[in-house]
Amino acid sequence: MKPTSSIVTRALTCTVLTALAAGPAAADIRFWTTEEQPERLERQQDLAAAFEEETGIAVEVIPVTESELGTRATAAFAAGDLPDVIYHTLQYALPWVEAGILDVDAATEVIEALGPDTFAPGALDFAATEDGWAAVPVDGWTQMILYRKDLFEENGLEPPTTYAAVEAAIEALHNPPEMFGFVAATKVDENFMSQVLEHVFLANGASPVGPDGFTGFDEARTTEVLEFYKTLAEASPPGELYWDQSRTLYFGGDAAMIIWSPFILDELAGLRDSAPPTINDDPTSTELASKTGIVTSFSGPSNPDGAAWADVRYFGITVDADIDEAQQFVEYSMGDGYTQTLAIAPEGKFPVRRGTSENPEQFIEAWSELPVGVDRKAPLSELYDPEMIDEIVAGLDTAQRWGIEDGQLALASKIINSQVINRVVRQFIDGEIEASEAVARMNDELASIE
Repeated sequence: MKPTSSIVTRALTCTVLTALAAGPAAADIRFWTTEEQPERLERQQDLAAAFEEETGIAVEVIPVTESELGTRATAAFAAGDLPDVIYHTLQYALPWVEAGILDVDAATEVIEALGPDTFAPGALDFAATEDGWAAVPVDGWTQMILYRKDLFEENGLEPPTTYAAVEAAIEALHNPPEMFGFVAATKVDENFMSQVLEHVFLANGASPVGPDGFTGFDEARTTEVLEFYKTLAEASPPGELYWDQSRTLYFGGDAAMIIWSPFILDELAGLRDSAPPTINDDPTSTELASKTGIVTSFSGPSNPDGAAWADVRYFGITVDADIDEAQQFVEYSMGDGYTQTLAIAPEGKFPVRRGTSENPEQFIEAWSELPVGVDRKAPLSELYDPEMIDEIVAGLDTAQRWGIEDGQLALASKIINSQVINRVVRQFIDGEIEASEAVARMNDELASIE
C-alpha cells in the first residue's frame, strides 16, 4: 500500500533512489523512545522496519530511560547532536520549544497534513504555541472513575459524572464493611494521591496557577473541593490508602467506586495473574469487568463543563533533524502505521488521532480490536461495551492539567511534587483544621515555590 500523505509522497522517489544507490548503511534518522521495555521496543523496531520497507528510510530506534530524557536532550542539544524524532511526555513539549530543541514548523506541517480535526482537541491544546504546535500528539490516557454499574442501575443512580452524583451514590451504597462507597487516596507521600487530587480539583475548576504564575487557590471553589474529598474519605476504609488498596477493595467487590488509570482495564477482566479480580472464585473471570462502568470527565458545582486529568505523549521533531525524513516517519507512525503505534501498549495508549477525514472513527475502531493483557489476551471490544470504549477515548477531548493553558506546567508540576496539597488535604479530612484554614495554609506554603 502506498502512502497517501503529501509529506510522505513528495520525497519518496528521491529517498528510495538514494537508499538504493547507497546500499547498506547507517540509519537515515534516529528515534529516541522512552518505551524501552523489551516487548515494546521490539514492536517499535517492527514499525521502523515497516516504514523502511515502505519508504527506503532507515530508522535507528534508541531506547532512553524516561527519567534521563531531559538531561540527555539538553546535552545533545548543546553538542548539536539531537536525534531526529523524540517520543516524549507532555512536560517537555512547550519547554523544549522555549529552549530551541523542537521545530514547531515541522510538527505543525505534519498535523496540518494529517488534519487537525482528526486529533483529540485536548491533546492538541496541550502543545499549542503562537506559531502552531510544539509536537505531534501520539497517544494518551485519562484518569477514570470506575464504578459498579450494576449496583448503580439497581438503585436508580445516575453515573458518577458530577460531585453530586458521586455523593448520591455514596449515600445509597456505602455500607461498611460489606461495601465502601469509595476508596479515596489518603497516603500523602504517594504520587497516586497527587494525581487523584489534581483530578478532583480540576473537576471543579480550581487551580493554583494562572498566566502570570502562582495565583493561589480560590477559597470558594477550593472549599467545595475539600468538602467533597472529605465525603470520599469518610466513605473509605481507615488508614493510609493508595492505588493498591483501591484496586484490591474494588476487585474484591468491596467498593462501589474508585479512581484509577486505564492500566487497570486488563487486570479488571482477569487477564493478569499478578493482580486478579477476587469478586468470585475464578481469577480469570470477566464478571467484574461486565459490571463496571467508567467516567473520564466529571464536574464540580463551580465548573459544570468538567475536566479529565490526562497524560499525553508526543513525537517531537528536533532542530537537528533531517526535517523531511523525520516528518515522513512521524506521519507514517500516525497514519498507515498508527495501529502499530498504538499496539505497543494499547491499554495505556488511547488514540489521540481518532481517524482520517475519510473514516473519522478508523483508529478508534482499530484500537478497540487490539489485544490487551499479560497472561491472557483479549481485545477491549470483547471485554467492554461500545459506550464504555467511547467514554475511554472521549476523556481526551476535555483533557486538562494544571498550568497547561497558562504556560505554567513547570510551576504546577513543582507545586504537585511538593506534596503540600496532599498533606493539608489530609489534615482537613482528619478534622485537624477547618476548610478556610486549609486553603490559607496551602496558599501560604505554595507561594514560595518557584
